[in-house]
Amino acid sequence: MSSRRNRLALASAAVLAAAVSTGIVLTSTGSAETPDASTVAVAELGAPAAGQAGAAVTAAPESTAPETTAPATPSQPATTEPAPAATKAKAAPASTPSKPPAPPKSKLLDYQFQTQINGWYCGPAATRIALTVRDKQPSQDAVAAELGTTTSGTNSAEDTTRALNKITGTDFYGTTAIPGGAATSAQMDRLQADVVHAVTSGYAVVVNIAGSATDLDGGWHSYPGGHYLTVVGYRDNGRTVKIADPAIPGEDSNYWMSTVDLANWAATRGYSS
Repeated sequence: MSSRRNRLALASAAVLAAAVSTGIVLTSTGSAETPDASTVAVAELGAPAAGQAGAAVTAAPESTAPETTAPATPSQPATTEPAPAATKAKAAPASTPSKPPAPPKSKLLDYQFQTQINGWYCGPAATRIALTVRDKQPSQDAVAAELGTTTSGTNSAEDTTRALNKITGTDFYGTTAIPGGAATSAQMDRLQADVVHAVTSGYAVVVNIAGSATDLDGGWHSYPGGHYLTVVGYRDNGRTVKIADPAIPGEDSNYWMSTVDLANWAATRGYSS
């Protein structure tokens, strides 16, 4: 019985081998079929082991290697040249207030001199000298009328300030009083600064003085009842001033004096600058 079985197994194996070589697979019913794409006989496996004779060998479906495709080359980003940054407009530097030019160390004004025509016209004569610097040449009588001058003279520097502004058509002049018996250091400095400012601006200064003073050449000048004179220049940054004195005729009518002495001479009075 067992030898018969062996013969049958051998026969089955032979049939199977033949079927594999021809691409035919036997079904369980013994009929022959062409295998579909998923069933393939595997000859390389050799004869089936004992107890598995006649069994169809179903091959594992052929593994299809995924088609290797080169990865798509990423599109090169467009190398757009970056637009140059808008040129920032340079902000104009904040305008810094420019310093006014320093006044000159010395300056003299052009003026027309006249000696006062009577004993009480020092005010009108000194005021007229200052007006000629501004190209105004009124008569001493016309100036006296503006000042309110009488035979007693002209009252104060307030009058010369008013007349100077009216006749020049400006408001340049102001009045500075030196009320004490002697000028203080601050009042001396103020007179020096006022003279430099006025003369540099093209204006003469009219000073109302009283008493006595000595000029830089040693000349002595005395007006105990009061007097008016005109400052028409300065030097040494205003430490000395040039005076046109309407009470003195001729070449001696002008002289230099220290600003300190002039400030003390104007004590109890004042000046227009």
